[in-house]
Amino acid sequence: MQTTITKPRSVFDELESEVRSYCRSFPTVFNRAKGYKLWDVHGREYIDFFAGAGALNYGHNNSRLQERLVDYIAADGVTHSLDMSTKAKENFLERFDEIILKPRGMRYKIMFPGPTGTNAVESALKLARKVTKRDTIICFTNAFHGMTMGSLSVTGNSSKRKGAGVALHNSVFMPYDQFLGQEVNTVEYLQHFLDDNSSGVDLPAAIILETVQGEGGINVASFKWLKGVEEVCRQNNIPLIVDDIQVGCGRTGTFFSFEPAGIKPDIVCLSKSISGYGLPMALTLIKPELDIWSPGEHNGTFRGNNLAFITAAEALSYWEDNQLSSQIKEKGETVSSFLHEMVEEHPEIAGEVRGRGLMQGIACGVPGLAELICSVAFEKGLIMETSGSNSEVCKVMPPLIIDNSGLKQGLNIFKDSIKDPQIKNHIKKNPRLKSKKKAPSFRALAKLK
Repeated sequence: MQTTITKPRSVFDELESEVRSYCRSFPTVFNRAKGYKLWDVHGREYIDFFAGAGALNYGHNNSRLQERLVDYIAADGVTHSLDMSTKAKENFLERFDEIILKPRGMRYKIMFPGPTGTNAVESALKLARKVTKRDTIICFTNAFHGMTMGSLSVTGNSSKRKGAGVALHNSVFMPYDQFLGQEVNTVEYLQHFLDDNSSGVDLPAAIILETVQGEGGINVASFKWLKGVEEVCRQNNIPLIVDDIQVGCGRTGTFFSFEPAGIKPDIVCLSKSISGYGLPMALTLIKPELDIWSPGEHNGTFRGNNLAFITAAEALSYWEDNQLSSQIKEKGETVSSFLHEMVEEHPEIAGEVRGRGLMQGIACGVPGLAELICSVAFEKGLIMETSGSNSEVCKVMPPLIIDNSGLKQGLNIFKDSIKDPQIKNHIKKNPRLKSKKKAPSFRALAKLK
């Protein structure tokens, strides 16, 4: 969700569709990028706390990945292959199995569904329906799973759903963890609907969730809640799909965001940073017993992006030991301490700290404030985006490889942005939102055993 463009750029205004989005928040023309920095055509430098919406966990033009890619192209390596076998794909599959799956005791068949996150989600939904012969998908409030029809049907944001132009069917939304307040156990709420034959909710083909809802406002599910949802799935023979597209590949500290919770999804969706270089690539990980596809039953012309296989295989080197995970944990603690400090020092923003690892942010209780803070930050040389149903969260999501100096520099710009006179004036004109009271019936429901 982006702010209004402030500096028109005639070529883009005249020739590019009105659907363009991020350029309205970051009104300049970028020309070069390296690591955690970008430069525009005027030579101005920006610290990147956006990381390609999570597609650049290893930074811009990562030298290790770049070298492998350039060598492969220079040697006339295969670029496009559909799902034919290539040496690049073989190498990636072997490394993913040896570095990621086996050390974690995971057994998954690896599917290349097409090069984007929504392709991975579409294939997961389709496969779950094929396996169970059921059609409904249970999803959660504030979820975001993609912009194609199936993915959009399990996405909560009303403005994105309206973009479909038609009614979206075969999904049932349930309250995410703490959506109804800390006192309500929404796993029991979910179980109650499935147990009651008159609830109107049929046994679903799958339950799909994000462990941290990035676009939905950096809402973090507790490990207890995740385990509870998994137990509901096991008791009712429902496949569990985890969408790890934005919060996977190390964003929360471990390669998969669900690892600390101890859950074992039936299907996992990966994209964004799986290629490591910003090249289009997606994976759908499937428990072997669920891999009942017929040949070609789900496909895509660009599912064989060999350039992405090359960089993805090299990116896995970061996971051959625990060094990167440890660094993410340390940097995450630095970010958390900073954000809590900002909330305490500036009660006028009515802030709430949210997130895990290097996906954190401040939810602002003043309408329009987060958008303005991010706009001011951009003017000062920091690229940040907002998230949440009302763009109420300032999102801190730098490349995982950012050094301590760059992290500190970016956080200082964030601090200066909060202190900017524009922010004070905005707060004076826009009183904070009132907290919503929860319905008594939900509190009573929380006591169900």
